[in-house]
Amino acid sequence: FKAPSGDHPALYRDLLRTNRVHWIAEEPPAELVREKMMECHFRFRHQMALVPCVLTLNQDGSVWVTLVKPARAITPGQFAVFYKGDECLGSGKILRMGPSVYTLQQGKNREESPKKEEIDKIEPVT
Repeated sequence: FKAPSGDHPALYRDLLRTNRVHWIAEEPPAELVREKMMECHFRFRHQMALVPCVLTLNQDGSVWVTLVKPARAITPGQFAVFYKGDECLGSGKILRMGPSVYTLQQGKNREESPKKEEIDKIEPVT
């Protein structure tokens, strides 16, 4: 798939799943174990800004990562690295991603069926 532009909604996603996370402390953070969910930050490219997210712990030690706002160009095979404040918690390889912002917009468009002029006004998330 080649998007028509670098900011096309098809490049943005807000949900991904990792393989089993390698925790630096060898155990998942206590809050994540206790609550099954935890707010933290993550990045998937070296030196990119940290992105606020919510981790959901799965039975197999993998996590679902829900981003506060969609991020661009997340790719399976990259590593998601998790942080709480300045502390690196651990990382996991990205295995799967949720639907793109574009796919989600298409689903909404089918329900509401706006006119083409309205679709053209949709601005990409930056």
